[in-house]
Amino acid sequence: MKKLLILCTAVLFGITGLRADETAEDIVKRKPSAVKIETIGTRARMEIQRNGSPLAELLVDQYSVQKPNDQRTFIEIKAPANVKGTRFLMIAKNGVTDQRIYLPSLGKVRRITGQSEGTENFLGTDFSYNDMEYLQRDTSLDTHTLLREEEYGGVPCYVVEAVPKNTKSEYAKTAMWVEKDSRHLVKVAFYDRKNTLVKILEMSNYEVTQGVDTPRTTKMTTLALNTSTIIHIVKMQYNMNIPDKIFSPQYLEQGR
Repeated sequence: MKKLLILCTAVLFGITGLRADETAEDIVKRKPSAVKIETIGTRARMEIQRNGSPLAELLVDQYSVQKPNDQRTFIEIKAPANVKGTRFLMIAKNGVTDQRIYLPSLGKVRRITGQSEGTENFLGTDFSYNDMEYLQRDTSLDTHTLLREEEYGGVPCYVVEAVPKNTKSEYAKTAMWVEKDSRHLVKVAFYDRKNTLVKILEMSNYEVTQGVDTPRTTKMTTLALNTSTIIHIVKMQYNMNIPDKIFSPQYLEQGR
């Protein structure tokens, strides 16, 4: 199962009934729902904060397709005017990820290359380009350990650690909190190569959308800067018809 955990929809990491003999690997490979999800379309409001005070707000459209060894994500900024028309395309195919961004202020497409560029934040949000790739990684790329059971937000949770098999990964490990009863993923902690906790992702306000438990609110916090990006889902549709042309370099540059 892929961690289809993308910028506007931190959603598809559900877990069904846990047997006494199940391991952490079993937990993360559980199907998220009875609904087979191949495409997602969302509109979201992204609020950027520092020290709890608002800095900026973006209106974002996102389209994603999930196929075996082929994941595609397209993002377009609809507002405010100073960044309207900014478009981002990510295609992860057969283990190779291609990321490109179109900036209206430059009037051209720029490819995101190298680990250093990947650590740049996407339009001032708390999501780096590497984050957007990392959050869609296949579970087979990590080694998982069930660390403990504890309460989070007053709810009993499983805490599962994921360590990348690739030692050059930006993050040394992540830890995930999954509610025992609802099986909702509610928190992900990110640790850098020095094993320092650097970011926290939180999901809340779950609602059933087309038969899928979906968090309507997602918050990414960068601890060193005390900044946060809060994503509020305005509307979402699963298994919608998404034209292939949306994931093309021409559409990225021209928007049509």
